[in-house]
Amino acid sequence: MHGHSCLPSLIGQWNEYVSNCHNDGEPMLGNMKTHFSIVLSVWLIFSCSQNEYYPAKQWRTSTPEGQGLKSDVLQAFSDELASGELGYIDDMLIIRNGYLVFSESYENDYDSLYKATNTAPGQYNYFDTDWHPYYQKGKLHTMQSVSKSITSLLIGIAIDNELISNENELILPYFEKFDLSGMDDRWSKMTLKHVLTMTTGISWDESTIPYTDPNNSCAGMESSSDWIQFVLDQPMTAEPGQIYVYNSGATMLLAYILEQTTGMEVEDYCYQNLFKPLNIEKYYWKRTPKGLADTEGGLYLLPEDLAKIAYLVLHDGIWKNNQIVSKTWINKSVQRHVNTYYPSTRSYRYGYKWWILPYANEENFAIAGLG
Repeated sequence: MHGHSCLPSLIGQWNEYVSNCHNDGEPMLGNMKTHFSIVLSVWLIFSCSQNEYYPAKQWRTSTPEGQGLKSDVLQAFSDELASGELGYIDDMLIIRNGYLVFSESYENDYDSLYKATNTAPGQYNYFDTDWHPYYQKGKLHTMQSVSKSITSLLIGIAIDNELISNENELILPYFEKFDLSGMDDRWSKMTLKHVLTMTTGISWDESTIPYTDPNNSCAGMESSSDWIQFVLDQPMTAEPGQIYVYNSGATMLLAYILEQTTGMEVEDYCYQNLFKPLNIEKYYWKRTPKGLADTEGGLYLLPEDLAKIAYLVLHDGIWKNNQIVSKTWINKSVQRHVNTYYPSTRSYRYGYKWWILPYANEENFAIAGLG
């Protein structure tokens, strides 16, 4: 549920269309400082100009042709998404030069789909249509692992506000209230950067075991009564910083650290410092059994508000002349820090909970999650 298995096929299909999409011949996915793509059940495509425009509650709109794009090519791609061949996509938004030029929603019968794949609610309500993909069958859509990327922005804001010294800070001192008996000494070397880059060294497997299997590490955590203690109880298989292993549980450690350093619940800190400046008023965070915000996959947003997060990053953390997140943190977040095992060619890199994807001779950054 938190994985990213359809990411290559979606991007591959999109790349086939973009070369034919522009009236001006300029590709839509290119330099990582000017383009952005996001994949979950919501698909957003961005192309930015240097115009200083920021949306209020709603995006301004334009025809594709008005912004140098071709409607027939966009519609052809939309039709392919609607076919279901690339997975179950719920919404696609395309924004160019600050204009929403294409928006489409796709109907998927999740009640029938869930009954066909699972006869009872799965781990953390994954097969309950009150929770996935929409919250209470409304408009708020699960962000799944995109929640991780937004959590990274919150860590950056906390560092900007001098509530956390920097990403090289050791994390274990924050967890002295927990049972640390029998813990591997290598835990004491773990820093925020190791957590942000998925290089913790913790023994964890949510990539080769299905999320519906209780042996999946993430499923095990989500079925436990204390997610933080569950993560802290895991053994180590490597020194921090040595290897990349996708680990949703480690992101929950960031949630606890944010609460300890800010003195606020994650939801409140996020709203005051990120959502409110961007006029994001509708959202929902799942909670763990201990009441902690689920920062590894529990955020719900409207598609058009998720687009604002992307737009903020494209503009180096600036929103209407206000520096919401420092440019330094944005640059670090979308900079390649580690190679991943995904896909098997190891062509994908990972930043501070942001994916770095190859395209032609350049790199693009993306946030991704499935659910």
